[in-house]
Amino acid sequence: MHKVKSSKTHRDRAKAALTKAAAFGEDIDLSSYVSSAEEQPYQDDPSGLPAKAKEQMLGVGVILDDVSQRSGTFIQTDNTPVHSSIRQEGIEVMSTRQALEKYDWLSDYWWNAVPVDTDKYTANVELSQHNGYFIRALPGYKTIYPVQACLYLKRARLAQNVHNIIIAEEDSELHIITGCTTASSEEAGLHLGVSEFYIKRGAKITFTMIHSWNPEVAVRPRSAAIVEENGLLLSNYVIMKPVRSLQMYPSARCVGENAVVRYNSILVAAPRSSLDVGSRAILDAKGAKTEIISRAITTGGNIIARGYIEGNAPEVKGHLECRGLILQREGMIHAVPELKGNLAGVDLSHEAAVGKIAEEEIEYLMARGLTRTEATATIVRGFLRVDIEGLPPMLRAELQRAVVASEKEIM
Repeated sequence: MHKVKSSKTHRDRAKAALTKAAAFGEDIDLSSYVSSAEEQPYQDDPSGLPAKAKEQMLGVGVILDDVSQRSGTFIQTDNTPVHSSIRQEGIEVMSTRQALEKYDWLSDYWWNAVPVDTDKYTANVELSQHNGYFIRALPGYKTIYPVQACLYLKRARLAQNVHNIIIAEEDSELHIITGCTTASSEEAGLHLGVSEFYIKRGAKITFTMIHSWNPEVAVRPRSAAIVEENGLLLSNYVIMKPVRSLQMYPSARCVGENAVVRYNSILVAAPRSSLDVGSRAILDAKGAKTEIISRAITTGGNIIARGYIEGNAPEVKGHLECRGLILQREGMIHAVPELKGNLAGVDLSHEAAVGKIAEEEIEYLMARGLTRTEATATIVRGFLRVDIEGLPPMLRAELQRAVVASEKEIM
């Protein structure tokens, strides 16, 4: 198996952290999973991938039969990159192994945003690297259509380790839709995904991630972003299908004046699903801003919705908003908003609300001819239709398509 190159220092730090559990969330036994999988054949034409795989990928917004509406495509099955291509000048899409071989300077970004010794999951990615994607916009270039990427888990009981690097150079713009899914509807698996984002001066990244796993898969993404002067990160996350255990806490650090970060999450926890999802923004530069918004619904599973904003510079602004609906008696939602201001002049706020659908709302709609089920579905649909500021029309359509496709299952 080909391993991507990495420094001895990174590997030594990873070895020291291999038993370090995450600060919160269920601890996963890494020894319960296998670390290798059969090599998959490369496909010059992504439409040549198996029909079942393409169907699963389509469910998370990845279109392979007609890529004319995509600026680039990357597909990885288990540990093997099976396709990468670009359709626009100024945009780069390839495996991280290829990128490290092509660019010596990329090692300066490797484990710079996400510390390699964050916990045993980041350590395992370093010590058992199996590729991932590298997406970059060159200075001044802007994607016409979204770049798409899919990390597909095919082998049962595999620990899929990926390390992704995303760079928007100065005054560039990247729109990315990435989907993660699995071939089996019942086999266990583990996904460990490290993603590092670098948004340079005046650049913009819109990143929409849709997850569709199964009730036996555990997922541990680890991602962080560094945003420079006048940069913007708009990150959207959607999970509406069952998953055994998900724990993620993406972090962004605004290091340049007037940098902006927005996180939006749509979370649905089915029975037996456990979701521990949060977003964290550190405002280290004058005029930096952040907004963290989550919508959470439980139909019997457990959700912990976290949010953290820290203000360390003058004239920074941040707002947290978490709203949750409990549709079944067995479900639980725990909202954990945190604000930390370290000097005068910061403007940070939060609001959180968790409860059930108000009976008077259902009765109001029933009085206008809807059944109770139809009234409940209408309210849930409106609750999930979050208007995300700045989302490009094509990504907005993909996001809403994923929500609509899952609404019947929710009810």
